[in-house]
Amino acid sequence: CSSLRRLAQKCCSLSALRAWLPFLSWLPSYNLRWLQMDLLAGLTVGLTTVPQALAYAEVAGLPVQYGLYSAFMGGFFYTLLGTSKDVTLGPTAIMSLLCFSVVGGQPHRAVLLSLLCGLIQAGMALLRLGFLVDFISFPVIKGFTCAAAITIGFGQVKNILGLQGIPQQFFLEVYYTFYRISEARIGDVVLGLLCLSLLVMLMLMKKKLVSYDGSTSETNSRNSTLAGKLVWIVATMRNALVVVAASCIAFSWDAYGHNVFTITGEISQGLPPFRPPPTSDITANGTIVPFWEVVEGFGGGLAVIPFMGLLESIAIAKAFASQNDYRIDANQELLAIGVTNIMGSFVSAYPVTGSFGRTAVNSQTGVCTPAGGIITSMIVLLSLAFLMPAFYYIPKASLAAVVICAVAPMVDYPIVAKMWRIRKLDLLPFVVTFLMSFWKVQYGILGGVAVSAVLLLYNMARPQIKVTDHGALVMDLNSGLSFPAMEYASHIIHTQALQANPPRSMVLDCHHISIIDYTVISELRDLLRQFELRGVRLVFCSLQPSVLKVLLAADLQGFKYADSVEAALHMVSGNWLDD
Repeated sequence: CSSLRRLAQKCCSLSALRAWLPFLSWLPSYNLRWLQMDLLAGLTVGLTTVPQALAYAEVAGLPVQYGLYSAFMGGFFYTLLGTSKDVTLGPTAIMSLLCFSVVGGQPHRAVLLSLLCGLIQAGMALLRLGFLVDFISFPVIKGFTCAAAITIGFGQVKNILGLQGIPQQFFLEVYYTFYRISEARIGDVVLGLLCLSLLVMLMLMKKKLVSYDGSTSETNSRNSTLAGKLVWIVATMRNALVVVAASCIAFSWDAYGHNVFTITGEISQGLPPFRPPPTSDITANGTIVPFWEVVEGFGGGLAVIPFMGLLESIAIAKAFASQNDYRIDANQELLAIGVTNIMGSFVSAYPVTGSFGRTAVNSQTGVCTPAGGIITSMIVLLSLAFLMPAFYYIPKASLAAVVICAVAPMVDYPIVAKMWRIRKLDLLPFVVTFLMSFWKVQYGILGGVAVSAVLLLYNMARPQIKVTDHGALVMDLNSGLSFPAMEYASHIIHTQALQANPPRSMVLDCHHISIIDYTVISELRDLLRQFELRGVRLVFCSLQPSVLKVLLAADLQGFKYADSVEAALHMVSGNWLDD
C-alpha cells in the first residue's frame, strides 16, 4: 500500500510539474522533423519581428532599440511556460499605444511599467484569476481595437509626410497634421507611399496563395509549386524586405550628400545590459521622482495594460488552438506573459503580449512546438549585436508604412452592422469605448467595461418573466432568480396576483433557478405571508434538488411545492391538504 501511495504521489507531482512547465510534455517527443519546421518558422518570424519591433517602438514613443529589447525575452520564456505552439510574444501595436498613453515615451518608466504589469499578471495566474477577462465584452474589445487602429495609423501619417513637432494627443495631432501639410517633405512622401504600395501588393499576393505547408494541389507542376512557395516566402517577409530596400535607398542618397529622407539616426548599439529595472525616475532638471509617485502617475493604466495584454494573447491563443486542434490553459498563458514581462524589465523592455500577425506567420510556416520562438529570439539578439549601425539609415517613412499596414486590418467596420442585426444594445458599449478611446485609451476601455457592467446588472435585475393564466397564474422565471431581481419579481407578483380583485393564487415555475440566496429567501417568506393573509396560495414547482434543499432548510411557513406545473395547478385548485 505504501509503495502504491508513493507511486501515486510521484505521478501527481509529475503531472503538476508538467502543468507548470508545459515544455516537459512535448520535449520527450521532439524529433528532427520538428526541429526543421521550428527552424524555418523561427527564422521567418524573426525576419518579420525585427522591422515591426523597430516600428512599434516609435508608436510607444521610445527609441527604436527598445522595440528590439522587448522582442527577444518572450521567445525563451514562452517556450518553457506557454501552452500554444503558435503564439509569439513581443511588442504589438496596441500595447505600444497603451504604453505611450501611460508613460508618455519615458524609457525608464516604460521599463518599470513592464515589471509591475508582469508582477500583476503572474500574481493573477497564481491566484487563478484568468477568468476576470471574461468580463470584458466583445463590443468593448472591438470598439477599443478599432479606435486604437485609427489612432496608431493616423499617428504614423506625420512620419509619412516627414513632419516633426506634431502633438501626440489625437485631436491635436489630426488638426496640426492637416494644418502643416504644406511643410511635407517630398522625399518622405514618395518613399512612404511607395513602401505602402509594395506592402499592400505583397499582402494581397499572399492572400492569393496557399500557405507554405506542403499542401499544394497535385495537379500543379513542380515548377509552379516552387514558384508559389517562393512568392509566399517573399510576401511573408515583406516588412523586412521593404525596410531593407528603403534603407538602401536612404543610404545611397546620403552617400551623395542629399538629405531627402527623415531617418532613424543614432541609436544605442549592442545588447542591453542585464540589470534590475529602475524603481525611480529623474526629470529633465535632475529632480528624483520616487517610486510611489511614478506608480501614482501610471493611474488606471496599471490595471488596463495587464488585462489588455492577457486579453489580446488569450484571444490569439484560443483562435489558433481551435484552428490547429489543441487546447490551451488560460492561467498558464497568463503566467507566461507575466514572467516574460518581469524578466523583460531586466533588459529594458516595455510591456509585451501575443502578436496576431506574427502568430499567423508562425502557424502558416508550419511551426511544431513553441521552440520556434527561441530561433526568433536569436535573430533579434543577432540584430542587436551586429546590425544596429545599419539601422541608422532606416527611413521613418518605411517604419510608418509597416505600422499602418499592420493595424489597418484591425478596423473591423462590418462588425457594426452585425451587432445592429443581432442585438442593437451591444452598440452602446462599442460606441462608448470607441469614442472615449480617442480621448485617452485607458478611459475608453474603462468606460466600455462600465457600460457593459451596467447592462449586465440591468439584465440581472430585470430578468425575463412570463406570466400566463391557467385558472391560476403561472410565473415562469426564464432567466433565473438572484437578489437584484427579487424586487422586480416581487413587484410583478403583487401587481398581478396580490393586488388583483379578487386576489389570485400563483404557481412559481422554478426550473431555471439553480441558486438561491438569503435575500430571495427573506422576500419569499414575506410573499408567502401576504398570500396567506389574502386567502390565496403560492406554490412552487420544478425545483432543482439544491434549491429545494435550501428552501426546506429555511423553514418557510406555508411553503408548498410540486414536481410539475400541472401538479401545482392541481394543488392551488384546492385538492390538497395543509399537512
